[in-house]
Amino acid sequence: MEPVRISLDDYVLSGGGANGESYDHKRDPSVMLKLYFPGKIQQPLDEMNLARKVFALGIPTPEPGEYVVTEDGRYGIRFKRIVGKKSYSRATADEPEKVAQFAGEFAGMCRELHAVQVDTTQFESVKDRYCRLLADNPFFTPAEKDKLGRFIADTPDEPAAIHGDLQFSNAIFVGDRRYFIDLGDFCWGNHLFDLGMVYVCCCLSDEDFIRETFHMPKSLSVKFWECFAPAYFGADIPLQEIEAMIRPFAGLKTLIIERDTRRPMPEFRAALQSVL
Repeated sequence: MEPVRISLDDYVLSGGGANGESYDHKRDPSVMLKLYFPGKIQQPLDEMNLARKVFALGIPTPEPGEYVVTEDGRYGIRFKRIVGKKSYSRATADEPEKVAQFAGEFAGMCRELHAVQVDTTQFESVKDRYCRLLADNPFFTPAEKDKLGRFIADTPDEPAAIHGDLQFSNAIFVGDRRYFIDLGDFCWGNHLFDLGMVYVCCCLSDEDFIRETFHMPKSLSVKFWECFAPAYFGADIPLQEIEAMIRPFAGLKTLIIERDTRRPMPEFRAALQSVL
């Protein structure tokens, strides 16, 4: 796929993240640009192709446009911009009295996502992804890796759509329209792998991280989880049972966090106690 050449003179910086920056078009409010940091060429191309396949599944996500490159050699993707959108984390922070409503809406989106069955030959398996992360992790012992590997392998397979980074900041809405964003880790597998990230963001992360990332106190993010869990699983299942089921999958996110921080993270590993 050949990138379309664009000028950053037509855009204004609107945000940033771990891999790059986002821009809004100065004259066309329907266009946004996700631009990767210098040196990243294959990653935006892979995400472009993945975004098109996910969009074709009918999963509500901003429509991908062109694969682009700027004058200074930075690569990215243009998307159809959702004007006036707000994430569920920002909405909860702004209107904490509506936490139950927002958690319920997000849970409904997640149920619909996980009800989508995908062609497993077209996307990566979440198990393969975690096994690769486990093999590359330098901090777990061989015995611990063996136990974690068996836990991953023994988890029943499902041909379900998996967001890959399912947190309440990666779901947005405007009016009655709702969308998932940042699906660069989209894959397929058991839905519990996905829900582990919801628990990590709401309950396992520390106060400072939650305030900086989600703009709310941890007490509110925990309340979001406490409303989300029965909305997703059903009110007849005790929260304690849900959390016992979810915690090992939340703990597996340690593999991603340790990859990025390059150090062991005991505060997240504690969720793996039942496995290790």
